[in-house]
Amino acid sequence: MKDIARQQMSIKVESMDMLNAQIQMEGKASASYLAMASWCDQRGYNGSADFMYAQAAEEREHMMKIFKFVNDCGGNAQSPEIENINHDFSSLEEVYETALSQEIDVTKSINRIVASAKKNSDFGVENFLQWFITEQLEEEKTMRDILDLFELMGRDGIALKLIDERISAE
Repeated sequence: MKDIARQQMSIKVESMDMLNAQIQMEGKASASYLAMASWCDQRGYNGSADFMYAQAAEEREHMMKIFKFVNDCGGNAQSPEIENINHDFSSLEEVYETALSQEIDVTKSINRIVASAKKNSDFGVENFLQWFITEQLEEEKTMRDILDLFELMGRDGIALKLIDERISAE
């Protein structure tokens, strides 16, 4: 009798599987930002390190939102295994290029889940992910704005110091 609630999930199985893949992606993004924070910390880019630590925490929050949503819908959220995190970067600019690329991949994944939810009339999932669509637009803009600083200010010496200080102010 107690399994009846689990047999009647309020999301489709296909959505649950896609959301579990998204949990994995958000977990990997969090770990990746943590690696970027470490790289920045070791090189004295304190503003960027603080920014990346905050990004790591934010991605973990995103992962937990999805995790809780899946379980609240009667699904089975899966704890992610995180592997293959890059810890080596050639420059501060590469750190932010990697961050932007990662955010674009997350956006594409969210969009695929929303498209699938629409196709399958899984309205609860579609509604839940609207917040993530807005969030991803903001995340991509933030990374693009930071990369624009390299174009405006340069990539050497004092320019890197000024960019790093400006990032900490955001």
